[in-house]
Order: sequence, then structure tokens, then C-alpha cells
Amino acid sequence: MASKDKVFYLKNTLNINGNLTDLSTPKIMGILNVTDDSFYDGGKFLNEKEISIQTEKLILEGAHIIDIGGYSSRPGSKHIDEKLEIGRVLKGINIVRAISKDIPISVDTFRSNVVEKAIEAGAGLINDISGGNLDKKMFQTISKYNVPYILMHLVGTPQNMIKNVLYDNIKVEILKYFNKKLLELTHFGIKDVIIDVGFGFSKTTPQSYNLLRHLECFRFLNVPLLVGISRKSMIYSVLKSNPFEALNGTSVLNSIALLKGASILRVHDVKEAKEVTDLIKLISN
Repeated sequence: MASKDKVFYLKNTLNINGNLTDLSTPKIMGILNVTDDSFYDGGKFLNEKEISIQTEKLILEGAHIIDIGGYSSRPGSKHIDEKLEIGRVLKGINIVRAISKDIPISVDTFRSNVVEKAIEAGAGLINDISGGNLDKKMFQTISKYNVPYILMHLVGTPQNMIKNVLYDNIKVEILKYFNKKLLELTHFGIKDVIIDVGFGFSKTTPQSYNLLRHLECFRFLNVPLLVGISRKSMIYSVLKSNPFEALNGTSVLNSIALLKGASILRVHDVKEAKEVTDLIKLISN
């Protein structure tokens, strides 16, 4: 896989809560949305029992990281206040930590105050869909706590991103975006950075497939790649189905992403993602 190619891909470890995570073999990030309106699983995991059952399932099926989201970022999602998001995230962290002291916890947020509360409660990674654009204190906060940072590409906000899809050359523009952001993060002393091109975020379906087709180009940035394609509209809109019927398509695209250098798969369905990584590994050694 891409991790073998040291010319293109030099960074293959993350320091999470003082422990080194080796990315030379792909890792699976299991999604735990504690929201009421996420596009696929909104409202499924709200009370303690539901969250506990799902956490145990994610861990049992082989998740290496659990990504907790308290703010739905689906296109056109409703904006919620910070207090509500913090309450949801902390509830999720506390339940996960009660089940496992060791599983790394990522928090999906673009707010620096949520980051502070989450890290103090035990989170070890931050997954920011906005790349610091929606909270100017984000990079400073990541630097303060020295945690790995997932830098995603997004134009606008979840509420208006579907209107921001005009690019002259999407691949080149996003590469320039990451180059600029990575330099800025370096100035803050932030070393552990993962990039996510943001499939479906301020991108049409054809644009998302264009990025997937050229995903290996982002290896030149010498940082790990996270791919979040799970059950998205770029799958079910093409297949004329819905998120609930998009598991097979997810596995197909995750396979392509791994072959093109992805180090982390962010998924709803951990068991199937692990099967993908296990099989791809056999032709990548």
C-alpha cells in the first residue's frame, strides 16, 4: 500500500494520548453520531443504552478509533448551539470511556470550545470538517493540547455548502488549499495532521469521483489520508437507491481508496470495512 512508498508517504504514525498508532496498515474509524438528524443514523444513538450498544458493536467488529459527532454536518443540516453540542459529545465520550479505557476517541467538531471540553474528557483526536475556517481559535487550541488533527476541505458551511461547488480545477485547488493549511499548522507547531478531501462536502457527485480518481496525488503532501465515503449520496445517487442500501457501494469505493493510498477509513459499518482492509492487504504486501 501507499505506506511502503517512502518517497511519497513519509508520515505513518500518530501520537494519540501518548500512544503511537501505526498507520503502515490502514485503520478503521467507526462513526458514532449522537445527533438527531445525521443523514444515515440520526436519532439512533441518543440515550445511554443505545450509545453503549453501538460502542460495544464498533469495538467488537474491529474499530481502531471511535469518532463521536454531536453536530450533524449533512447538507442543509440545522445549526445547533454550542452548549447542546458539548452536552452530546461529553455524554458520548463518558459512555465510550466507561466501556473502554483504551480505544482512541476522535471528536467531529469545528468549534474550539467543544475541542477543549472533549480533550479534557478523554478525546485524543479532533476531526474538523471546516479546516479551521469556522473557528479562528481552532489551530491555537489544537496546538495547546497537542493532539492529532484531521483537516478536511470544505467551502462554506454545512448549511450552504451545496451552493459552493464552482472550481476551475478541483484537484489543483484542493491541493493548494492543503498546502496552505499545512504550512499554517506547522507555524502552530502541529505535527500530527491527517487530511480528508471531503467527499460530498461542497462538491457535486462528479467532482467527488474526480477526486477519488486522482486520490493518489494527495500523497505528495506526505501526510496520512482519511477517506469518509460511507453510505454517502455519491454512492446512492448513482445507484438510484438510498443510504440504507449503500453498503456494497461503500465497500467498493473504500477498496479503491485503499489502493490509492488511504490510511484511515471513516465508516458506519466497521465489520465490512475490516473485511475490505483484510482483503486489500493480501495484494498490497
